[in-house]
Amino acid sequence: MAPSVAQDAHQTDLSAKSTLSTPSQVSQWTPETVLSTMAPLEKNSASPVPFFHLLERLKTTKREGWRRFGISQGESISDHMYRMSIITMLCPASLSSRLDVPRCTRMALIHDMAEALVGDITPVDGVPKSEKNRREAETMDYICSTLLGKVGGGLSGQEMRAVWQEYEDSQTLESKFVHDVDKIELLLQMMEYERSNEGRIDLGEFSWVAQKIELPEVKAWCNDLLREREAFWSGLKKTPTGSTLNEEQEKQHAEYYSKNSNTST
Repeated sequence: MAPSVAQDAHQTDLSAKSTLSTPSQVSQWTPETVLSTMAPLEKNSASPVPFFHLLERLKTTKREGWRRFGISQGESISDHMYRMSIITMLCPASLSSRLDVPRCTRMALIHDMAEALVGDITPVDGVPKSEKNRREAETMDYICSTLLGKVGGGLSGQEMRAVWQEYEDSQTLESKFVHDVDKIELLLQMMEYERSNEGRIDLGEFSWVAQKIELPEVKAWCNDLLREREAFWSGLKKTPTGSTLNEEQEKQHAEYYSKNSNTST
């Protein structure tokens, strides 16, 4: 994708968010809303190349939550998923003996794929969870059926869609582990931005997700990380904040991190 197209894509993501003020505007979004602003992707091709081009958007689309704190050149969606995939490979033995680690790695690489068109919708963006789920499900249908439906007999697309849905449903041990990995990766990035900014930015708002980690093995990683964060701030002779969410933000975050039902997607 040429730089001008990438810039248009980013502007499209921002403009899409700016049209979410009413229910009627929310319901207007379809994958075509974004596709119509892009260089055309060949539909129903036997080649995976159109899909490969779409993946470029995951490399150029930034994770939005950091922007509110002035971090404009932060991680991309693919940055986030790459580290998640590596983390899954370090699954502790007490878990790896009970789950399919390669499937977890695939899930980590697929779970945010819909954001190539949907963008990174955060808890404070005002988009209802059901609407976020609808957009992402429609986008995965487009990717797995329209772009990959004739690639290798469509089996790769079907498997990709199934792995994504497994993550969304969050019923299997593999999906629960990857959800926890998603949260620990966020917490890692939170501290790394605080450290790289030498304590000038306190991102304690994001520490809220630590409460949502379920598996003991990932909780242990989280506790190690939070102790490291406390020592960092202590070295600066400052006290970091914990969660600084107000009542409305807590409600938004609780909905965002709630488990999806089969009917929500």
